[in-house]
Amino acid sequence: MRDQHWVAEVGPENANWLATESRTARLAREYRPRDLGEGRVELSALALGASRELGEEEDGYITEDAEGLRVWIGDDAFELVPVED
Repeated sequence: MRDQHWVAEVGPENANWLATESRTARLAREYRPRDLGEGRVELSALALGASRELGEEEDGYITEDAEGLRVWIGDDAFELVPVED
């Protein structure tokens, strides 16, 4: 079985913040965003679900619409691209 996860290029500072300081970073490992380095962050299916629970006023919240799946930090949206192992 393949594990699906999503990757976004958010910049080094944002990737570090999402992985270490965001509200979801305080959850169990499988629910946390993971800093991949070089400004990229990865979310597993469980981490994506946890991030969907965040409110619009919180950095790291997720939206999905006609423009795709995106993670928001401040006023900036970053596209999440699905990747399979």
